Amino acid sequence: MTNWLEVSMTVNGELAEAVADVFGRFAPDGVMTEQSVKFVNDEDEGTPTGDITVRAYLNADETLLETQRQLEEALFYLGMIQPLPNPSYNMIVDQNWMEAWKFQYRPIPIGKRQIILPAWMDSPDPARIAIRINPGMAFGTGTHPTTQLCLELLEVVSDKSSISTAIDIGCGSGILSVAAIKLGATMALGVDIDEASVKNSRENATNNGIQAEAFVIGLGSVDEVRAGKFPISSAPLVLANILAPVLIRLFDARMADLIEPGGHIILSGILDHQADGVVASAEQHGLKLVEKRQINDWVALLCAK
Repeated sequence: MTNWLEVSMTVNGELAEAVADVFGRFAPDGVMTEQSVKFVNDEDEGTPTGDITVRAYLNADETLLETQRQLEEALFYLGMIQPLPNPSYNMIVDQNWMEAWKFQYRPIPIGKRQIILPAWMDSPDPARIAIRINPGMAFGTGTHPTTQLCLELLEVVSDKSSISTAIDIGCGSGILSVAAIKLGATMALGVDIDEASVKNSRENATNNGIQAEAFVIGLGSVDEVRAGKFPISSAPLVLANILAPVLIRLFDARMADLIEPGGHIILSGILDHQADGVVASAEQHGLKLVEKRQINDWVALLCAK
């Protein structure tokens, strides 16, 4: 394995490109830049702001001292044009990052009956229902409070009555649909507007031994489900773990129409100060708040139709 010397420098935007050009002459795998992001509201994608940190990684081999000398010489000449701060150095010991990451991942008990496991791990509690997730790019590995709250409320619903079918809007990793099926649903429909999420959901369904006909997954959202592009267009249980402003927009897009009379919807991705707005939107569309749960600043809501 190769060890690396990380070299970094924080400069203003005017100098960042020049510093990155110098770093790039000596870094075999390119240069990385980092900058703070300012957010205007909950849905803002963010605007870069402030100084920029430029990073590069030098092979820590027998040529390192000479490479470092040449880099510092190039930075010296650049600094004659405009003053530069001193570069910072940090030795990085390489390792098998995937195996190291797996070692850190731990089972997560949820509610009274569930446990979230990475796909490669045996359950430490066979009495619990194992939900196996291979964490990928899609949101929903079970470590975030929003997912845990949804799973707790899903267990509450399944304890009260049997779940026949479920619709998961913004399914992410598919974890909620997988849990619904393992808690008794005969079929779940998961939709997402992100192709990576659809792919990740399919992989996680396979990890849990769930057949394709039991977990239908596709690209789309409320409009596509209502339009009949999938095997079901309504269900006694709807799941939506997204973001509060998106949930309100989805209610305006008639998300409540997906819930069968007497059915429930579990809503999450909601910060504490946003909960009243989501409840008000739900009530405007014929729903009633049944239960509210909270972990730190995050809230999940169970509503009935």
